[in-house]
Amino acid sequence: MSLKNKFNQILARYQSLREKLSGSQQLGGDEFVKASKEYADLNTIAEAIYTLQETEKEIQDLEALLDDPEADPELKKMAETEIDVLHKRLPILSHEIQVLLIPKDEADEKNVILEIRAGTGGDEAALFAADLLTMYQKYADERNWKVEILNMSDTGIGGMKEASVTIHGKSVFARLKFESGVHRVQRIPDTESGGRIHTSAATVAVLPEAEDVDIHIEDSDLRIDYYRASGAGGQHVNTTDSAVRITHVPSGVVVQQQSERSQHKNKAKAMKILRSRLYEFEREKKESERASSRKMQVGTGDRSERIRTYNFPQGRVTDHRINLTLYKLDQVLQGLALDEIINHLIEEDQAEKLAEL
Repeated sequence: MSLKNKFNQILARYQSLREKLSGSQQLGGDEFVKASKEYADLNTIAEAIYTLQETEKEIQDLEALLDDPEADPELKKMAETEIDVLHKRLPILSHEIQVLLIPKDEADEKNVILEIRAGTGGDEAALFAADLLTMYQKYADERNWKVEILNMSDTGIGGMKEASVTIHGKSVFARLKFESGVHRVQRIPDTESGGRIHTSAATVAVLPEAEDVDIHIEDSDLRIDYYRASGAGGQHVNTTDSAVRITHVPSGVVVQQQSERSQHKNKAKAMKILRSRLYEFEREKKESERASSRKMQVGTGDRSERIRTYNFPQGRVTDHRINLTLYKLDQVLQGLALDEIINHLIEEDQAEKLAEL
């Protein structure tokens, strides 16, 4: 189907819904809600198509004026200027509409559970994992998002073995979903007397926060174990079975939680993480099937994929998926320049999806 036919199809559907909702047809409660939602979803793209069509009509009218031998010369001069302006606007309008045609990721508006784990590199990897958590916390502050720590295991020397946090706000998953993967750091550790550069890594997983309505989990599919928490937390934590381990038997996914003194709270947090992991698994499966023909998948979310390198000696950050290098390491780690990378990733993803249309 050509884009022009696609536009006409959208406008026909939009007009049909408008007539339905105007009262010319009797709609039941559920049908009315469904039609209202579809109409609202189509509104932005329909208005954009109308604007494109109006612009094309203006160009036609102005060209007719230029072809008129009896038209006033001054008017023709003005028409030529206006046509140039409108011709430059056409590809911009067309691109905006094509972006709107890209199938929406239903998870884009969701909050996220962000998981960070130290990888290879010992203490240096744990320090880097803590740096990444700070980077995302500061980035969230810049966007007025709310961050809540679900679980954290620190090393006691400023490092972090792993952490899980929730981030709530507008379009959080849409902005952060390309952060999943292996982040690598190259720097000279404070303990390195010879000045040698060490390479360490940390893994980031960005999961859409799933609700009960998003994914149903059968109680019979769960194995729940309670045990005594280990590590810091005080006498109460270490002498009661407050820690929780939940195993989703069909998938083999295991979630542990011991950050709270309450067994009930730990179970609730563990279920939140489990639900989101299962939801993301299904979402990635569908996305992989849909995008199987694409040469490049910016948003695969593959946890084993090395996606970015933070090189301290050179002060640079390189995203390997799009071959983008910024010499703004400090600003990126402060959350101030992270948007530059994320915006490029989103644009690349849009370009790949537009190629499919």
